[in-house]
Amino acid sequence: MDVVPCLQQRATVDVLVSGIQADLVLPFPVKYRMHGLSFIFGKKGGVDLWKTFMSSTVRRLIQEVNTLPVDQYDLIINDFEPISAWACNIRDKACIGLSHQAAAMDVQAPKPKDQDMVGKFIMKNYAPATFNYGFHFKRYSARIFTPVIRQQVRRLDVTDKGHYTVYLPAYDDARLLKHLMRFPDVQWEVFSKHNKIPFEMRNVRVQPIANEAFIQSMASSAGVLCGAGFETPAEAMFLQKKLLVIPMKNQYEQHLNAAALEEMGIPVIKSLKPKNDAAIEAWLTSRHTVAVDYPDCTQAIIDNLLDAHVRKALA
Repeated sequence: MDVVPCLQQRATVDVLVSGIQADLVLPFPVKYRMHGLSFIFGKKGGVDLWKTFMSSTVRRLIQEVNTLPVDQYDLIINDFEPISAWACNIRDKACIGLSHQAAAMDVQAPKPKDQDMVGKFIMKNYAPATFNYGFHFKRYSARIFTPVIRQQVRRLDVTDKGHYTVYLPAYDDARLLKHLMRFPDVQWEVFSKHNKIPFEMRNVRVQPIANEAFIQSMASSAGVLCGAGFETPAEAMFLQKKLLVIPMKNQYEQHLNAAALEEMGIPVIKSLKPKNDAAIEAWLTSRHTVAVDYPDCTQAIIDNLLDAHVRKALA
């Protein structure tokens, strides 16, 4: 979210968002809201491919692509968003990709041992861009930058109150309770997409996902258990928290992230099933964290990108 204010320092900006899975309220005006395409989380640790397919109406998607007025703009900057990307593609208009996904797909970024050809095809064609820049856990190439850490997170007081913060949206609450209560000496703070009413059961506290509560829990935790997304693992490492990740099934991007995190020394497990209890116990007793250096240079990145591409767009 910190990218948009940096763009607004240099240009007049109209924001487009698409998809039905956005959890956060954006702190700036949104001009275009599109249905687009979204991956729907399941309840057993992965993406629900059937619900994802059923939520995407092809006719509506084509209409949104065809009616988006990209020709009115000097520059289109795309954060892995399909409507504006394909609107540019069919009109032969330059589209600047600036996303984590662009970095994860870079030839120099780590890849999982098992190649998912379908997942790779989807990521390559989901939001095609003319030029690609990206953010990743490390700078694997000149066009890859370290993560944008939100100012909210940079300002947090980091403590250790002994609990573990959990965000695994691909698991429903019942499954999380079943698995986490196998570790009765651990206090778990679970943030849930599936429940709007907070409750506690034995050593597990479940509450609805809310940004401020989540980052405060993370900053005061002993460790973070989450999916292999990008923002949460990056923020956990920035806060010097030990981290354990579980990549979602049927989500190639998360397996790319898991490969990068594992290379950095972050433990990765496939699921919360009992066969992984030993790995979870080892993580709980470990004090191992991974040192990272994530400087606040978002404005400089945006300035350099605009200086390079506005001249091309206006030429």
